[in-house]
Amino acid sequence: MRGRTNRNKTVPEPKTTEIPSLQLLSVVIPARDEEGCVASTVKHLHIELELRGVPHEIVVVDDGSTDATWSILEQEAAGMPELRPLQNKGSHGFGRAIVCGLDAARGDAVVIVMADESDDCRDVVRYWEKLNEGYDCVFGSRFTKGGGVIDYPRIKLILNRLANAFVRVLFGLSLNDTTNAFKAYRKTVIDGVRPILSPHFNITLELPLKAIVRGFSYTVIPITWRNRRHGVAKLKIKEMGSRYLFICLYVWLEKYFSRGDYRKKAEGEK
Repeated sequence: MRGRTNRNKTVPEPKTTEIPSLQLLSVVIPARDEEGCVASTVKHLHIELELRGVPHEIVVVDDGSTDATWSILEQEAAGMPELRPLQNKGSHGFGRAIVCGLDAARGDAVVIVMADESDDCRDVVRYWEKLNEGYDCVFGSRFTKGGGVIDYPRIKLILNRLANAFVRVLFGLSLNDTTNAFKAYRKTVIDGVRPILSPHFNITLELPLKAIVRGFSYTVIPITWRNRRHGVAKLKIKEMGSRYLFICLYVWLEKYFSRGDYRKKAEGEK
């Protein structure tokens, strides 16, 4: 079978004739205390997707905000039928909020977007277009030709590159931005990587690594990222090291010791 080479590994090309066309894009946005930017985030997303003719819903999950985030979402939803604000009534955490949104999503494709407008809404459209070429997943990279970052704090940048280098070596990947949450998946992938274990930011590793290890097709495109202009970053670096390592090792063990029990089944395979 023809495919693209990924550091001596073959990533299967999508078989577009066998994959149904997508009908609805669900944009899932976890939000906690984002009153300063959540309105502009959903407005700009909606305008861009509407202008480009992308059928969509925007699922924003309020993850226990103590500011005006929820009331702002309710106000915006009154004039935007595509916006579906939800409240995470269970235990809070970035990963738990994303799972809440994934569970509620009605689309057959999903893009996870940050509430602080650090992700470019034009890249959401590019993700949708790539998924419609037949890929199961589309991963963006800020650190490849054509991509870029604006105002990335230096310490976080260094730690990011070290963490991604570790993942690349451990899994033999060419993908160099695995830890970025901003990625796109077909609904079949989300179903195929369950159960989702990560309650916090380690979900950003769990979803793409499981998708790759379980045999879903993917492509990588350059994206741009801008540091938030409002509010405070929710990622606590000191708290995440062991959680990232746990997920990396968990999926690594699945890759080499599960004997393919969780891999995507080929058509006709039982």
